[in-house]
Amino acid sequence: MSNPAAEPLQPLNRDEEALVRALGQVMHVLPRAIDTDMVGDRQLPLTEYTALMNLSEVPGRRMRMNELASACHLSLSGMTRTIIRLETQGLVRRERCEEDARGWNAVLTDSGFARLAESWPSHLAAVRRRFLQHFEGFDLDQLARAFQRAGTAETSDTAATTETAG
Repeated sequence: MSNPAAEPLQPLNRDEEALVRALGQVMHVLPRAIDTDMVGDRQLPLTEYTALMNLSEVPGRRMRMNELASACHLSLSGMTRTIIRLETQGLVRRERCEEDARGWNAVLTDSGFARLAESWPSHLAAVRRRFLQHFEGFDLDQLARAFQRAGTAETSDTAATTETAG
């Protein structure tokens, strides 16, 4: 974490300010727009799609609830509500963790995997239309790396502060 006393504050220039504001708008609008498109296509809502997608990508199609919540950028209570909705549809099941009887795993069922595959074209079309089409001509690899660095900056800054303080 930076020390504000050591570095003089510099106001954002016009381009930096525009970028920060536009990013805030994208973070707010994009998930809702993709969700609206998917639900309009009678497919899974984005939150449920994201949970199933993350489960489909791990060995055994199972994750601890707290890890799934983190992967989906949800609170544990928000993830629990999502999993309960999916469980009532037979798309996932919850099982006690073998290594820790207090914890729960979410497990993707075959029906859940099939529903994910059914929703994938709608998700793909929405992501392309609502997001990717705006980046034609950009170096997407470089942009993705910049987003990843920015998305992990808090974790890195916290670790660096802890190491320095320790």
